[in-house]
Amino acid sequence: MKYKMGLIGTDISLASKFLKQGEVVSIPTETVYGLAANAYNEAAVSKVFSIKQRPMSNPLIIHIGDIEQINEFVKEIPSEAVILAQHFWPGPLTLLLPKKATIPDMVTAGSNKVAIRIPNHPVTLQLLKTIPFPLAAPSANPFGYVSPTTTEHVKEQLGDKIPYILMGGTCAVGIESTIVGFEDGKTIVYRLGGLEIASIEKLVGTVILHNNLTASNPIEKLVTPGSLSYHYSPNKLLKLGNMSDLLVTYGSQKVGILAFDQYYEGVNKGQQILLAPTGKVEEAAYNLFAALRELDQLDIDVILCSLVPHQGLGMAINDRLVRASASRI
Repeated sequence: MKYKMGLIGTDISLASKFLKQGEVVSIPTETVYGLAANAYNEAAVSKVFSIKQRPMSNPLIIHIGDIEQINEFVKEIPSEAVILAQHFWPGPLTLLLPKKATIPDMVTAGSNKVAIRIPNHPVTLQLLKTIPFPLAAPSANPFGYVSPTTTEHVKEQLGDKIPYILMGGTCAVGIESTIVGFEDGKTIVYRLGGLEIASIEKLVGTVILHNNLTASNPIEKLVTPGSLSYHYSPNKLLKLGNMSDLLVTYGSQKVGILAFDQYYEGVNKGQQILLAPTGKVEEAAYNLFAALRELDQLDIDVILCSLVPHQGLGMAINDRLVRASASRI
């Protein structure tokens, strides 16, 4: 069936109708906007991969609306997972757990584990109440590009490929969820994200960072969403390092600067964006992807950036910045 593409609105019933018909719609979450399909419908899920041009070896997160539903999709739930789910759901936490056969292998890229979460957004939570299936949903952007945090971002990138974009305002967190799994009694963080590690450790003790979080480490097999060594990249060249050194190296080119909380002399302020004028990393996370998009649209040759303070959400921001620059190194 043919639809007019790129319609934006607040009609939850219409979004539900499209999803039930096997179509793909964009949904708002507190982290970033998602590109959602019926997780049980492999034809619909394949559209997600096609629309994003996402490798089918890269698994998807499924989104549910109620914590009681988790038993429908996973075989077993460690006690630590129960504690985290009860405390942080709805919220920017994704749990990686052994899956039941009800979840197609296409969703998990053949893995015997499924990534699952409850998004903390009233619009999408209401949508999930209207459908009898979970939603498989990666970020609603072309694969490898900067994740979307507004409906306008989705419209610009994928508006001609999907029938409906469900409005939900600007995403409150601004970076993807933290992915946590469990092996041999240990709690492992597979992806840094919108939930701080310190908050997790307060409940379940010390966690281990998976080696995929080290950008220089080759990734032999993707086991979780968003674990590529390069990702979240603008089209413009992005260089990460000491800003003084970067300005010496690239000073002869037209540069844009993505700074944490201060401007730099010698570059027009119109070509600089401050992530956190207040100096708070939470503000930087909220602004990160929109700032990268804005700089990407300027008449510049290269985006220069330094790491933000490596604490709290700053760890997740730095992870994204390293990945955004990795393909260009």
